[in-house]
Amino acid sequence: MALMRSFFLACSQSTWMRERATRYLFVRRAVSKFMPGETADDALVAARKLQQSSIGTVFTRLGENIKDPTEAESVTTHYIEVLERIRKAGLHTEVSIKPTQLGLDLGFDLCYQNFRRIVRHAGASSVVWIDMEASNYVDATLDLYRRTLAEFPNVGVCVQAYLHRTRQDVESLIPLGGAIRLVKGAYQEPPELAFPRKADVDENYFALAQLMLGGDARSHGLRAALATHDAKLIRRISEWAESQGLGKSSFEFQMLFGIQRAEQLRLARDGWKSIVLVAYGSYWFPWYMRRLAERPANVLFVLRSLLVS
Repeated sequence: MALMRSFFLACSQSTWMRERATRYLFVRRAVSKFMPGETADDALVAARKLQQSSIGTVFTRLGENIKDPTEAESVTTHYIEVLERIRKAGLHTEVSIKPTQLGLDLGFDLCYQNFRRIVRHAGASSVVWIDMEASNYVDATLDLYRRTLAEFPNVGVCVQAYLHRTRQDVESLIPLGGAIRLVKGAYQEPPELAFPRKADVDENYFALAQLMLGGDARSHGLRAALATHDAKLIRRISEWAESQGLGKSSFEFQMLFGIQRAEQLRLARDGWKSIVLVAYGSYWFPWYMRRLAERPANVLFVLRSLLVS
């Protein structure tokens, strides 16, 4: 499993693979299981269908490590326009953005000003999420979150359970309120920075979930989003939350479009908050490789889907 993960993560960083693999129809068919299409129109159609099943959505336009400030401006404008379309459609949809999409590699202030424009346009009732990227971006990403949250209430940040530092980060963020999305993590990191064993990541995830749902977090009004497709972990967290007397509306589960659809529907039917991350855009290959690396079961899921489609 570790070898398979390393292979897919290496593919995600390969420009050569990205340029060639995306030309093949079977690759494009495979990725279609994880995203409804490459345009915002496709994402809006998917969101409408999910909302009919009481499932909320978060949109993310795929892309990262922008090197041109005009492109970062274009991404900013795109998200502002999408937020307007979401509002007009009456959808329960938020957006999630990578800092490097907004020019973080070109400078923190450029990224902050672009992100600030999006957050301001979203309005207080719609959280704008900051995606977490590789470990070398963690400090800048958390600085972006803290700085923006000091001015606007509708900001959320993603943290990764596989990093050793994340418990300390979460403890420092809880007093700020705001919103935190917990994921396992999907980048290649050395063992001195990240837990190499899945079992250790799972245990840290559960411990961090308890921290985010604990009394201190609730007293500060933290919005806790637990993003995982691990059915055993979902059940363990649900049972623990109920044992603590937490209501089903006190936090949310988030999953990716197309993965564990039955579980997404079950959670919604049972009264839990069920949210689906809907990705779109043409720059999907690195993201897709990381989704396969995250969870080997995703590879089997794709193979089965291709065989029956």
